Amino acid sequence: MAKSRVLVVNNGTLSLPQLRRRFEDMGSETDAVDAASVPARLEGRYQAIVLSGTKVRAYDQDFYKPLVDLVMGSDVPVFAICGGMQLIAVAAGGRLAEGQSRVGGYEAQVDKTEPLFEFVKPTVTVFHRHTLYLQEAPQGFRTIGRSEHAPVEFLRSDDGRIFGAQAHLEFREDGREILRGFAQLYR
Repeated sequence: MAKSRVLVVNNGTLSLPQLRRRFEDMGSETDAVDAASVPARLEGRYQAIVLSGTKVRAYDQDFYKPLVDLVMGSDVPVFAICGGMQLIAVAAGGRLAEGQSRVGGYEAQVDKTEPLFEFVKPTVTVFHRHTLYLQEAPQGFRTIGRSEHAPVEFLRSDDGRIFGAQAHLEFREDGREILRGFAQLYR
């Protein structure tokens, strides 16, 4: 049986090796490209797309147009982390706001009816390194997790294909288990 393949889009994260390793440890092969080098189409090569986080220029729609077009036009599950989630949310009409600077582990409440959270408890501890936060889920998406400082800690597209996390899930045990829930969606 062939391994599933995940396209990891590097938005400048320092934790690309850790993010790729999470998926490789779950039995997927990964290829990494930067945001400016995404393919126009997946052409059956990948079963999922993961967008890394960092300080993306979420409002730079021209720079990210090829990436947004790929995400919105593909038919595979997508997981967008931190700045990757913010980028997709802004492209869909979302609004970001400055908030409290957070670095370290923080608790969030998740919607346990979502398959994404199959392997975690209703309260998770996830890793943050943020100052910008999505204020509400944009049209076509819904909030599926919240924390004290992030009104949209996790989101899901209405069609159930695109997921986002404010937190860096490549760190901490609960992050790994949430990514394991995502991996169940593309295998």
